[in-house]
Amino acid sequence: MLLGLTYLFYFGQLGVIVPYLGIFLDGRGFTSQQIGELFAIITVARIFGPTLWATLADKSGRGLQVLQFGCFLSVACFSLVFVLHGFWGITLAFALMMMFWTAILPQMEVITLNTVRGDANRYSRIRLWGSIGFVLLTVLTGQMIDWYSSEVPIVVSFFVLLSLFLVSLTLLEPKPDSHSKSSGGSMLSQAMKPVFVLFLLSTVLLQISFGPFYGFFALYMRDLGLSGQQTGLLIALGVVAEVFIFIIAGRLIGRFGVKAMLIISLLLTAFRWFALAYLAHSTLWVVLSQLLHAFSFGMTHAASMHFIHQHFDTQYQSRGQAIYVSIGFGVGGAIGNYLAGVFWQQGAGATFAFMAAAIVASLAALLLVPVRKTSMSGHV
Repeated sequence: MLLGLTYLFYFGQLGVIVPYLGIFLDGRGFTSQQIGELFAIITVARIFGPTLWATLADKSGRGLQVLQFGCFLSVACFSLVFVLHGFWGITLAFALMMMFWTAILPQMEVITLNTVRGDANRYSRIRLWGSIGFVLLTVLTGQMIDWYSSEVPIVVSFFVLLSLFLVSLTLLEPKPDSHSKSSGGSMLSQAMKPVFVLFLLSTVLLQISFGPFYGFFALYMRDLGLSGQQTGLLIALGVVAEVFIFIIAGRLIGRFGVKAMLIISLLLTAFRWFALAYLAHSTLWVVLSQLLHAFSFGMTHAASMHFIHQHFDTQYQSRGQAIYVSIGFGVGGAIGNYLAGVFWQQGAGATFAFMAAAIVASLAALLLVPVRKTSMSGHV
């Protein structure tokens, strides 16, 4: 239950920042290009941070302490947003927060996977609490923006981060698995295997494709006439679908394999961005695109965790997670956010931005086609 609460607050924080940071920055008078640049700059912290913290966790064997340290410094650095103003002040506050924020998830995933001894079904049931937290905080924040102002997201985020830190203090380090695996290969040799390199490149492209959605979806919906509450409900709908997919993810991966589920999910993601590019004036198509979040985030994440956990030896687990986060989400996210800011043009370039995202997601799927199914198989 405590692990579930940790996921709830961690992804609840994302439920505030991901959809509404653009609203907050727009309220502070930032242009769409500045918003894209700020997202790109703070995302760069995800390139360097995860490897630093994961190396410390693996070599010291104190993953839980690294997680708790990251939680504390995340809330401390985030509080700077209340006293710093202007583009560079806000950017500094978020960049520092992100640097320490990257210490949290890789350790959380390793602790959880080791606690459940790699059982995909048990992992998914714990992980779905993160999706529940995302839903609750997204809906609540959207409603509060309608009631109060665009400053709401940073106030809510502060209290969510504080709650995350307090819950992290109650966690226990799992006992070592006496049957832990070791192939005898080095960290570098495992990371440089062709199957992992192609997987990582595909992840980078997927995160690039998310740029317009993460940076501008709430603004896009506002431009189309939707209220903050309606946007929050749409985002929550996507995460409800994500919760459902987490419940059955273990069975689907076991039946169809990692490769098949990733390719299917990436192709559905490409269709999702296409729908937002050309069909967003229809509420029905927007709803459908949000339901596809079950695959574009939920299934891709579950399948990726499955693959990484069985690909890396036990002593390299944190660093394997860190590479996935830093390269996939850090590099991919920074590029995607920057390009989205350039393409968006105060909303005039929305169609082009989402169409480009659809093309990139399709390329991510194509990269995995030559991968042998057996090289991505295994039981976590």
